[in-house]
Amino acid sequence: MKKNSVWNSFDKARAQGKKSLAVLFDPDDTDERSLIESLNVCLENNVDYLFVGGSLVTSNNLHEVVSMIKSYTDIPCVLFPGNAIQIDASADAILFLSLISGRNPELLIGQHVVAAPVVKRSNLEVIPTGYMLVNSGKPTSASYISNSQPLPNDKPSLSASTALAGEMLGFKSIYMDAGSGAEEPISAKVIKAVRKSLSVPLIIGGGLNSTTKAKQALDAGADIIVIGNGAQKNLNLVNEVSGLVKFYNEALNVN
Repeated sequence: MKKNSVWNSFDKARAQGKKSLAVLFDPDDTDERSLIESLNVCLENNVDYLFVGGSLVTSNNLHEVVSMIKSYTDIPCVLFPGNAIQIDASADAILFLSLISGRNPELLIGQHVVAAPVVKRSNLEVIPTGYMLVNSGKPTSASYISNSQPLPNDKPSLSASTALAGEMLGFKSIYMDAGSGAEEPISAKVIKAVRKSLSVPLIIGGGLNSTTKAKQALDAGADIIVIGNGAQKNLNLVNEVSGLVKFYNEALNVN
């Protein structure tokens, strides 16, 4: 893929009002058989992006997962790293995540210093991304590993100000996450407030385990929605949510 093509596709879609779907694969919860089955479903349903990573990757199969994705599909493969060791040069791009909702310096800049030389030597497209954890009703792996307090899910102005600060600092996208296995997704009020404050692509993930919840996120202003655990438990969800995204885009008459 051409350099910057993934972020350009993010931004072009946002400018057109087009919605996109990403499916997230956690290497710890992925085996070869289930991955192939999932990739076939993603291909059949024209999924826009495949994200790979997690808060805590304890297995050694990150490279295998990325390699299989690249072998079986032409869908852009984007790393979603939880730390500096979750890097694989065979992916197309990396969300260079800085946890702007917390005050843990390791996840604001520390891990990035360690990762930067490795990323520089790779051919990965780097997408500077402000990462915001939002309270989902219970502790998640992301909040535990990050040692940070998520933003409240009922204070839209706080999330909007945080996201705006991220854009002003130069982040090229904002990723708001309720965390893996979240009880509740990010509220529509919070998403609306953040979308209103931003001019960069807004990615929403965590807790989108039904078409109803996915629709709420899209209606509120998400540019890209991410499904992970829900899709692993029910591959039909990919079909259902992709149909929803297609409906939105056809209504816009976007090609």
